[in-house]
Amino acid sequence: MENTKNTALVLGATGGIGGEMVRQLLAAGWQVRALTRGETPSPRGDHVEWLRGDALSRADALAAAKGCAVIVHAVNPPGYRHWGRLVLPMLDNTIAAAIAENATIVLPGTVYNFGPDAFPVLTEDAQQRPLTRKGAIRVALEARLERAATQGARVLIVRAGDFFGPRAGNNWFSQGLVKPGQSVRSILYPGAPGVGHQWSYLPDVARTMVQLLAMRAALPAFARFHMAGHWDHDGLQMTGAIARAVEQATGAKPAIRRFPWWLVALASPFVATLREMREMRYLWQTPLSMDNAQLLAVLGQEAHTPLDEAVRATLEGMGNLKAAGKKNAPGLPAR
Repeated sequence: MENTKNTALVLGATGGIGGEMVRQLLAAGWQVRALTRGETPSPRGDHVEWLRGDALSRADALAAAKGCAVIVHAVNPPGYRHWGRLVLPMLDNTIAAAIAENATIVLPGTVYNFGPDAFPVLTEDAQQRPLTRKGAIRVALEARLERAATQGARVLIVRAGDFFGPRAGNNWFSQGLVKPGQSVRSILYPGAPGVGHQWSYLPDVARTMVQLLAMRAALPAFARFHMAGHWDHDGLQMTGAIARAVEQATGAKPAIRRFPWWLVALASPFVATLREMREMRYLWQTPLSMDNAQLLAVLGQEAHTPLDEAVRATLEGMGNLKAAGKKNAPGLPAR
């Protein structure tokens, strides 16, 4: 029997998508618990029940999920260290807790588990033939969740393009295109000229997940949906929106430059993060858009913040425009 209580446990609540899920769940009237490895935050009026524990501990996961109808699995190992070795055990703990509580697991999905044979338009049931180690692990994650859906848990996977948002964590927007907290004098774009790319605004992704959770009883036990997000058909839409936001805030238009893939190739043997970036380069060389027909059939529409509004909020949240604004009094041109 499905758990109909209105309490959700968020694993990874201090991260980008996890934190956004906390905000959207609270706004929708959910009671929210969050599991954190560090000291539990002091009372701060956020109406979140913070629990100390580790998603790598089966006992901690089971205890935190007690009485919860939903478990949001948005957690990663500390500092992303040993990601390949730890993500599956972490998911197994979430699955055990969900089966014990007859709860619904929510997983933010990616496109890493697909290879170019599934492109250029990606549907939920496309064959998963990943090109990378991370993609293979993603396939294994979803396979374990599909089995869990036959054992008493319910599963909701929402796949989306590259994340960006005011409080997003590790992503291409904040690690490749611009740098948090810095004035934007140039934008580095990783894509090949004219190749389309899929982006997703985190608040829209979280809002969509919460909307689907509201009708989870009517969904299959194992449900997958794609978001169309922001489709940049030629690689110029995202950089153009960033340039407009920066120029409006500072009076100076940033230059748009090619991302230095050659430097990544040189340094990747020594830096794990760069190795993973290089592995994912194929997603910048091949057009990929996501078919959201199934999502529209269920919800009627997809949450969609206009690109310029979403980009400006992202840059403000990252401190790129605030820093610039302090240098120039209102009404005065940027130097």
